Amino acid sequence: MKIDLKNINIRTSFMFHMGMVLAISMILYILFFVTLHCATNHGKEVLIPNVKGKDVNYALTQMKNLRFEVQVDSTYEIACKPLTILRQIPDSGSVVKVGRTIFLTVNRMLPPFVPMPNLLSISYRSAEMLLRNNKLLVGDTILKPDIAAGAVLEQLYKGQPIRPGDMIAMGSKITLVIGNGMGNTQFDVPDVIRIPVDEAITRLFAYNIQPRVIAKDGAEISDTSSAYVVCQYPKAQNETGSANRINMGDFIELIIVQNPVESDYLGCSVPAVPPAGNTTPPPTVK
Repeated sequence: MKIDLKNINIRTSFMFHMGMVLAISMILYILFFVTLHCATNHGKEVLIPNVKGKDVNYALTQMKNLRFEVQVDSTYEIACKPLTILRQIPDSGSVVKVGRTIFLTVNRMLPPFVPMPNLLSISYRSAEMLLRNNKLLVGDTILKPDIAAGAVLEQLYKGQPIRPGDMIAMGSKITLVIGNGMGNTQFDVPDVIRIPVDEAITRLFAYNIQPRVIAKDGAEISDTSSAYVVCQYPKAQNETGSANRINMGDFIELIIVQNPVESDYLGCSVPAVPPAGNTTPPPTVK
């Protein structure tokens, strides 16, 4: 009987290589499951420490000592110190595997700039909320006599007016000038006799007093720059020498003369003084 050695060699070679492949596959399979435990840190879990409020360098050292990966982001919070941790993910107390990425949010060193909002003519409460939404702070509040009680009359930064839209650092303090109404504000009557009528009107407006200008004896006034107040009603002092008082928003009548002489300051007739609160505008001086 003739034996085909060639076919036997082929079959032997095939079985040998197949056995090698199976053996190698089995070895790799075993190695995979043996090393899987190490590769995934199975059983190696760590409690995440609390680093909120800590310095960023301290937090990074803590996390790296525990073999965590760390990613850092930044934002700005007014009430927190610069370069401190504001938030961490996962949160403290979580149990995670070694090598996990921890996300830290750090408070910026310098505040970013934001546009100044327009607070004029709105209420104090609305202004306070608008400042807070823009991460700005209410500084001092200054009460100013004005008919718009409770409304913002001016917005100031470091004592100077700041316009809406001007860029300003987050956390800046804004001073608000607030109207407190006029009904109950009373003070001494200003003395404006012997001063130019234009200056007298400016002074009275500063007190929110309404001037009514009358030419003495109906004389024509051609140039107010040379016209002076020779009498006023009510006067600064009464007959006893005490200061007269006036409510804010009331009227003062000013008797004026153009290029007055000393005698013009004597013997002014007393016109009728309109009642307090009268809103009739002062007549135009001709």
